[in-house]
Amino acid sequence: MDVSNNTLRHRNAQIDVLRGISIVLVLLHHFNIPYKLHDTWLSVDIAGQSLITAIARNGNYGVTMFFVISGFLITSHSLGRWHSLNHINVRTFYWSRIARILPCLLLLLLMVNSLGMLGLKPFINQAPNGIEVSTAITNLAALTLWMNQLIIQYGWVNYALGVLWSLSVEEVFYLAFPLACLGLKTSRQFALFLGFFVLAAPVYRWLHFGEDSEAYLYGYLASFDSIAIGCATALLANRINLAFFQRRMVQGLSIVGMTLFYLYAPIKETNTLGVTLMACGTAILILGGLQAKSSLHAQAVMPPNLLKQGLLKGTLCTLGRYSYELYLFHLIILGLIKVAVPPATATAHEKLLLLLIFLAGTFMLAFAIARFYSIPLNRWIRQKTTISQ
Repeated sequence: MDVSNNTLRHRNAQIDVLRGISIVLVLLHHFNIPYKLHDTWLSVDIAGQSLITAIARNGNYGVTMFFVISGFLITSHSLGRWHSLNHINVRTFYWSRIARILPCLLLLLLMVNSLGMLGLKPFINQAPNGIEVSTAITNLAALTLWMNQLIIQYGWVNYALGVLWSLSVEEVFYLAFPLACLGLKTSRQFALFLGFFVLAAPVYRWLHFGEDSEAYLYGYLASFDSIAIGCATALLANRINLAFFQRRMVQGLSIVGMTLFYLYAPIKETNTLGVTLMACGTAILILGGLQAKSSLHAQAVMPPNLLKQGLLKGTLCTLGRYSYELYLFHLIILGLIKVAVPPATATAHEKLLLLLIFLAGTFMLAFAIARFYSIPLNRWIRQKTTISQ
């Protein structure tokens, strides 16, 4: 999940496309859990397995892509603002995170708690592991960034709030990020800081491989390598030959390799090195979307006419632009659909209609929240912080 600032005047279209692809994978994954799509016309058998199932089952790799993009953007924005990570302003950095994250987080908690008070099951705490967890504890975990640990210990306690596991992982990393920038005085030391997570995360996933707690997915360290690879990509962008990564062959091979690996097997079987591989592939695609001979801030430059090259890219760019709101609030829509049409009663034709309703409803809700709430509040908080400084 990328929670970088979405209010920049200029955007990198390729990064928005990647975010758009990532959020589509997440949405399909979560829809396919209650409403299995294997019996619909979307299901095409390839090598003895349903293609839509192969696509939907690994939506967590979409989150891996989000983490890489977020690490890249956070680092590149920091370099663009302070020119050196050693000069990062900790207070300003944290306030920028708060401005982007907190408005949507508070709204999500308000919506879920309100719907829960109406007695709607998807918004009420459950006990999947047989242990009751109070609403107060769930809200506290959401606000203090340990929802992932709650899920590891007690299961997916609250359906609509479970998505906050990734926010917990990402923001804990960013709590340490500016402190590491200031405390590690040389580029080599900072590289070792990032390298530690790149090496340690696969070991962590291997140690927790296949566990019922799914710590290999939700643990902090389980995803820190993806974020670290994104950060390292931003640092390398000014020091390597971008022209190599912009070659069609390099980009094409990366896309084909990532696609084949994604479809190969369930993430439960491939995550140990799979997360790192998907993260590295995402990094290559990001580097390919930067302009050669530009500073790192080139990530904010939109390649000319890219959005005019087709409806698909334009749609993915738009989804990428609102990916944070789409990610946080999509289970609100899906939860309401589950209340209206219980998954056990849905026919194959109804599932396809519900999928369209889910996608359209999620986008409309996310667009409204971004346009009239999160973006204005983000700007207002940033302006107040700038004035106070």
